[in-house]
Amino acid sequence: MEDKRVLTPSKKHQVVLVKREKLNVDGVVNVESFDDREILLETEQGGLIIHGEELHIKELNLEHANLVVVGYVKSLEYTGDSLEKRGKGLLAKIFR
Repeated sequence: MEDKRVLTPSKKHQVVLVKREKLNVDGVVNVESFDDREILLETEQGGLIIHGEELHIKELNLEHANLVVVGYVKSLEYTGDSLEKRGKGLLAKIFR
């Protein structure tokens, strides 16, 4: 059985990566956590994890739902669910 997602047109989410050094993300709802190697954020389309080196949040505007990150981006990982659900699973695994 295939897992098909239906994206509603009212939710704006866009990711633009320039030379793996500058990342613009639209549709940002919240930044859950960040450090220089990983940024976890919630978008209008679900969770997004940005992996990289020397990552810095250059600009965050939750009113306009956008984020600008500079640094070396290694990967972008969509969780499909909200990060709260994912975080509880990770904590449960760590503290077994």
